[in-house]
Amino acid sequence: MGALLHFLSLLLFLSLLQGAQAATFTISNRCGYTVWPGILSNAGVAPPSTTGFALSPGQTLAVSVAAAWSGRIWGRTLCGQDSSGKFTCATGDCGSGAVECSGRGAAPPATLAEFTLAGGSGGGGGDDFYDVSLVDGYNLPMLVAPSTPPPASGGAASNNGSSCQVTGCVMDLNKSCPAELQVVAASAARRAVAACKSACEAFGTAEYCCSGAHGSPATCAATAYSRFFKGACPRAYSYAYDDATSTFTCAAAGGGYDVVFCPGMSRNSNDKSQPENDQIFNQALINFFSRLHNLDDIDA
Repeated sequence: MGALLHFLSLLLFLSLLQGAQAATFTISNRCGYTVWPGILSNAGVAPPSTTGFALSPGQTLAVSVAAAWSGRIWGRTLCGQDSSGKFTCATGDCGSGAVECSGRGAAPPATLAEFTLAGGSGGGGGDDFYDVSLVDGYNLPMLVAPSTPPPASGGAASNNGSSCQVTGCVMDLNKSCPAELQVVAASAARRAVAACKSACEAFGTAEYCCSGAHGSPATCAATAYSRFFKGACPRAYSYAYDDATSTFTCAAAGGGYDVVFCPGMSRNSNDKSQPENDQIFNQALINFFSRLHNLDDIDA
């Protein structure tokens, strides 16, 4: 009887251990410049071993998180140290004064990848929820996909009717950002648009920030500015209540997600029509999936 109890206890332990296995984010930089990813865990969630690092063009780093991790990942650009050794970035800066963000989030504007894995920290093995958000503005293209492509059937569907799909914003919105939303960074050679603010960040009004009298889905609607973001990036969040086409789920993501900065789409168009940009996005997905395990083949 003692041997049987020991065996059953071992099985229970192994089962619990399997349920607590870490998930992995494989973060890749396909931009033609260095990106400094930042990682912020939600309150009460254990942080990963690194919360900020540099990725040169073509580099990839795998970061492990708890199975029920929740938080966000973003890219910082135009970073460096001043004469006192303080580290800062022109976009996505987390204000830590160092490469590691250490519990600090991105200053807007910044393209954000947001995750709630396995139902979150109270997790009982629920579905993953993930999205790419432009609610805090945009600073660089980003693509998010389950690391292991899902089978043809199975998996829970999100409220946009999709499961385990790729999402992101592959367009270079800095090239077409409205003048009143532009963040211009001075460089030695030229002044260039480094990021594109959200209307909330630019104007701070309740209408654009979905606050006060506009603080519910019924009273906060899309605006001309959010439609600019949505037209270019139809799968990304364009304002706070843009849930229907922007949140994705995956019941079995194969252990993690790929997060790719500048995933090979440099084309930009002044035509913001939905069909044209859907076609561009779909081509990016085809490129991404066909080269999922050989990222060096993706055109920069």
